[in-house]
Amino acid sequence: MLLVTSGAVAFGKLTLSQALRLSMSMRETLIMKSGPPLETAKSSVGTSAAVGQSGLMALYDAMFNQFGVKIAQVLVTKPDFYNPESRSWLRQTLLELISLNILPIINTNDAVSSPTSQFEACVDGSQIQLISDNDALAAHLAAEAGADLMIMMSNVDGVYTLPPGQDGSSLLHTFSPSTRDRIVIGEKSNVGLGGMDSKIGAATWAVDRGVSAVICNGFKDGAITRIVKGEKVGTFFTQHETSSTSLENLSISAKNGSRALESLSGSERGAILRKLADLLLEKSDMLLEANAKDLQAAEACGLEESLLSRLSLDRTKLASLGDGIRSIAEKCEGDDILGKVNIRTLIADGIELQQITVPIGVLLVIFESRPDCLPQVASLAIATGNGLLLKGGKEAFHSNRALFYLVREALGQYNVQQAISLISTREDVDEILNVGKHIDLIIPRGSADLVRTIQQKSKGIPVLGHSEGVCHVYVDKDADFESAYDIVRDAKCDYPAACNAMETLLLHQDLIESDFFSTMCSILRKEGVTVNAGPRLSQRLTFGPPATQSLRTEYSRLECAIEVVDDVKQAITHINTYGSGHTDVIVTENVAAAEDFLRSVDSACVFHNASTRFADGYRFGLGAEVGISTGRIHARGPVGLEGLLTTKWQIRGSGDTVADFSKGKRKYKHEALPVSPDSDEFRRASAISADDS
Repeated sequence: MLLVTSGAVAFGKLTLSQALRLSMSMRETLIMKSGPPLETAKSSVGTSAAVGQSGLMALYDAMFNQFGVKIAQVLVTKPDFYNPESRSWLRQTLLELISLNILPIINTNDAVSSPTSQFEACVDGSQIQLISDNDALAAHLAAEAGADLMIMMSNVDGVYTLPPGQDGSSLLHTFSPSTRDRIVIGEKSNVGLGGMDSKIGAATWAVDRGVSAVICNGFKDGAITRIVKGEKVGTFFTQHETSSTSLENLSISAKNGSRALESLSGSERGAILRKLADLLLEKSDMLLEANAKDLQAAEACGLEESLLSRLSLDRTKLASLGDGIRSIAEKCEGDDILGKVNIRTLIADGIELQQITVPIGVLLVIFESRPDCLPQVASLAIATGNGLLLKGGKEAFHSNRALFYLVREALGQYNVQQAISLISTREDVDEILNVGKHIDLIIPRGSADLVRTIQQKSKGIPVLGHSEGVCHVYVDKDADFESAYDIVRDAKCDYPAACNAMETLLLHQDLIESDFFSTMCSILRKEGVTVNAGPRLSQRLTFGPPATQSLRTEYSRLECAIEVVDDVKQAITHINTYGSGHTDVIVTENVAAAEDFLRSVDSACVFHNASTRFADGYRFGLGAEVGISTGRIHARGPVGLEGLLTTKWQIRGSGDTVADFSKGKRKYKHEALPVSPDSDEFRRASAISADDS
């Protein structure tokens, strides 16, 4: 590592100013206080640099000594770079210092050097960029030392298309030769010699000589470490023109694609979906081959069995996906869900108001492990006319890419491919959240940690989803035991990695001493389920399963907790205290107890005598789901087509003004009109409204 620094002149000016004050007479001091300040910069830049250099190095020595790092001062001048012999000695000195783990701290020797032009020729005839500032100096040193990377720090995050903060300005994560013509540089700071224009020139010069360059914000925590790790920090300079589209442009394209999808008829969107359903079967060999690559890599990395199950695709899953997509197509074709009239009101004669359904806009859906999410979510977005950005987990890279190509092929029928895009790395999510003005809703589908992280980083963009799936089954004393055995087995064992799998089994206290308890435990053990005991159950058992660490645990595997409660009231209290608001079940033949449970449990899905596994968009008849929401705003439970729509109001008038009503010339009617355009009442009301107009 080499460190190029400035500050000697500033140190020197401060020192000289203090010295000047000490040397002034009382009369001069009073004049300075009452009148204009004395000229404190009588000395040249060279003098200030000479005085300040020792103070600057003393500061660096004190800082680096805290970490056991030795430093060396290297002062350079313009002629040092013109003379090949001097450059050779400079290079040798730098490399020797680095080999000794000594940090070279380099500055221009402003005491004897004052550059005046940008480029000059060397003694050997080669051209160099003049060292007019520390950006140019860093570029030269990087080239001379054969550095792998040059990092130039600024007080902004990198290179912007327009001055930062100006409307329309966006951060460039890569800078190539053609980019220069697309950016506008603002006014240079009056502090120092450089500026963003200087940094861009120095970075470009260094890249031309084989040194990678990044311009970043020096105030960002861990900026250097994050850049070295390959994260998208600042602006990376490259000689290569890239054909990839920026994430901001992808989100803009998705917005435009949403409008294009919305303009299609329901039958046209249905045709896209039917094409996708057919492709899932026609290209099943290709999909399974891609999925096999992901499974092989996941097994080599030791991915958990439950996550491997989520990752796996087979012909049965593909057929089920196709059936779900066809059912969504039927909804589009039969009764188009877009532009559907929810409310019609005759405000006054000649003024009709209606509320219609419209797409939300652009969805960002982030999902882990499960590649089958991709066609499900894409189908729902197509049906509802929403643009979509998909972010899948890296463990399903090949599967997601293969499925995405099929989605693009289906969209190609009507040339609306831009409506849906697939984004890749984790850093892309952070970047796209920074251009959130183009995203209307984020839907994370994955671990609780993923959801919490997205909620924290969403920067005001609404997030729909659930962080955990702590689902309960309560078996009442009046339950049919055979039904209870089947429901508990299905809820826990059918797909233990699912968010709607049972995690806690609650038992009425009367069942603990009965054969039901021992039989239920035997069934779970036979299925390979590890059982943990809640605190109350542990107290009642002399010998029993180990105590659970928490009653809020989402195991997502063949493991669960069992706890005892006094009655249905206590079961409700337990679920509302420890549950995640996802899905909870009561098994009982007591109708009053069941109704109390259904009414009082505060969850998105509450069932009576049915497995938690029914909490699913496909099983609800929604065709598919974009996720399950445990929140209360906009949508709750499995989110299907209706959950991806919003509304807008339309008025059809005839030159009407509010003033006419304020002055009493006209009166409001506010008559409800039928919403079905096929009804006779609708046609009569429309005719009357038109006649009155």
